[in-house]
Amino acid sequence: MSHESHSPQYRMGLPIPHSKLGMWLFLATEIMFFSAFIGAYIVLRAGSPGWPTDAEVTHIRVWAGGLNTFVLILSSYFVVLALEGMKAENFAKARRYLGLTLLLACVFLGIKAYEYSGKFSHDILPGHIPETPRMAITKAMTEMKQVVDGRVIALSDVKPPEKLDLAKPEETVVLPETGGAETKELETPIEELRQLLQTELDSPDTSEKRKKELTALFALDSKYRELNQRALDESITLPEMNEELATLKKDPQYGAFLAPVHHLQPIIYGNLFASVYFLLTGFHALHVVIGMLLFIIVLIQGKRLCEKWSDYVENIGLYWHFVDLVWIFLFPLIYII
Repeated sequence: MSHESHSPQYRMGLPIPHSKLGMWLFLATEIMFFSAFIGAYIVLRAGSPGWPTDAEVTHIRVWAGGLNTFVLILSSYFVVLALEGMKAENFAKARRYLGLTLLLACVFLGIKAYEYSGKFSHDILPGHIPETPRMAITKAMTEMKQVVDGRVIALSDVKPPEKLDLAKPEETVVLPETGGAETKELETPIEELRQLLQTELDSPDTSEKRKKELTALFALDSKYRELNQRALDESITLPEMNEELATLKKDPQYGAFLAPVHHLQPIIYGNLFASVYFLLTGFHALHVVIGMLLFIIVLIQGKRLCEKWSDYVENIGLYWHFVDLVWIFLFPLIYII
């Protein structure tokens, strides 16, 4: 008498390699990582009325973000073609398309570097952005003071110690005496150096070229003191301050030295905006760099590339698609909405 077994019959699941399973688990943690950042950005923006959206103020370049989106999507397509080449054992094709993907990743970072350079040149950095007209005027005066004090030190041929804080009179600089045999420690560096430069300007032995440099310096210093006094008295508005700075920058006598002094416009929530912008795009750029390193590992195999690398190429392709997907979310959130 035969007995039929009614025990359940188990079958194996999908034959997923351990490496691919590990990559999917890793990508799950990455999804949580970026979801936290993107969610925090959405909450902060929704709860901050007046969030900066004007591209002329934030120096967000929508065309650059759109171009980078196209670059990443095209690179994901090339990764698919590279994987097709691996599966067909056409390793030359795989290397070619992985090389193109690496090139597009470089293009992406180049465009991102261009965007970052615009932020740095306009001082759109966390903690640097004035959020009220008074803060903007104060920042303008601080930047102008740094220019004037820097010119005083430069024209005095003094090499200040590292981390010299010009605002602290107790800091010292060492000023070489004539002949260089002795040194003199200055307890109030900038004021002492101004006095020495004034003495040099008044000396009949000073060359005309040197007098011209010193005259420009003292004229700029005088203008700074005038503007700073008006700022302290609150008798100057921000538009008037920006107009004065624009006029000074056009002056051939010392306009070139005022490049670090920015045309300032208050940006409400500007520091918060800059913080989340650099956080989101910076971490994404880091993931792009990691992806590039993964592609390079394959490319350096050269003609040694063989079918045993297929799983590796497929896994880094999954990673690269994830990087692309994250940017597809970041682009509209940061650049368009």
